[in-house]
Amino acid sequence: MGAFSYRPDWLAEVTTPAYVVEEKRLVHNLEILRGLQERTGCYVLLAQKAFSMYSCYPLIGRYLKGAAASGLFEARLAYEEFPGENHVFNPAFQEKEFAELLKYCDHFVFNSMSQWKRFGARALAAGKECGLRINPEHSTQDHAIYDPCSPLSRLGARLSELDEDSLEGLSGFHFHTLCEQGAEPLAETLEAVEEKFGRFLPRLKWINFGGGHHITREGYNMPLLERCIRRMQDRYGLKVYLEPGEAIALDAGFLAATVLEVIEGPERELPVAVLDVSAACHMPDVLEMPYRPPLSDSGEAGERKHSYMLAGATCLAGDNIGVFSFDEPLKPGQKLLFGDMAIYTMVKNNTFNGMPLPDIVYVDAGGSWKTIRTFGYDDFKQRL
Repeated sequence: MGAFSYRPDWLAEVTTPAYVVEEKRLVHNLEILRGLQERTGCYVLLAQKAFSMYSCYPLIGRYLKGAAASGLFEARLAYEEFPGENHVFNPAFQEKEFAELLKYCDHFVFNSMSQWKRFGARALAAGKECGLRINPEHSTQDHAIYDPCSPLSRLGARLSELDEDSLEGLSGFHFHTLCEQGAEPLAETLEAVEEKFGRFLPRLKWINFGGGHHITREGYNMPLLERCIRRMQDRYGLKVYLEPGEAIALDAGFLAATVLEVIEGPERELPVAVLDVSAACHMPDVLEMPYRPPLSDSGEAGERKHSYMLAGATCLAGDNIGVFSFDEPLKPGQKLLFGDMAIYTMVKNNTFNGMPLPDIVYVDAGGSWKTIRTFGYDDFKQRL
């Protein structure tokens, strides 16, 4: 979601701060993903690490084949709330959790040969499908923090680390090397996978392309993705999984905010608008990626008449959302609407400085909205 102008009826009514997910936008993405499944026979899973708003799981479950978890709590959430397959991967499964995971999941992906040797027999004895995450050692992005193929990456077994005599019982390979990327880096990575691991593929039942695929983004090269899928199906007879997170809820949600204070002065480079939402607390990717969120009816710095640094009401000096410009001056009490706020927000937010967590609001296909969850003092206190 780039520059946009959107003033929905619910914006005037909801109490801020609030994450708001619109069903019609979610369904738009799900229709695209269901079409991909129908045309190719691949299985698309919801990667819960990006979007775990489980009140939406019955809807998503009508379109997708299952869910993917990164740990015990996500695995349990999918078991309790999401129909279909339940896959789990973790860089290092814990002994104290593994028995419980066996109750929830049907597919286990191990990060290393040592993890496979330690836990694989128990998973197989419980009738589970087992896979190994592989590291193609082929980077396709510039941000080291999001590069599973960086030299010091802990994620996935390298070819040199495979013990070929111990692969018996594995039914799949998993790789995840993308982050907000198109099909072209996937095709490039698939070449590396075949070059390094191709001789093992005929003995497997499935391959998982992982996540990071921006399948529902405008301009995504769907024909290339489908060729990648069919290549694995036709050449090796493999069932193909994808587990996108962002693609499922991309541009489906918003963060509604209110201007609390405008700080101005003759010596200031820019006025600062302090909001009731925080980059540090409510949209951590703004600082972590870094990432500039889209904001309705705004422009880049200096593009429109009035520019402001938008900032959160915390003590962190760098709790800045970014510089945005507007046609009219901002005023306390004015509501602002950030876009693309369904993903990596609710799952990553925090209560630093005792900041309240935003409400979670759902807008159905008819435009009616309801508050799914509110948070208060006890939610802050009980975490401590």
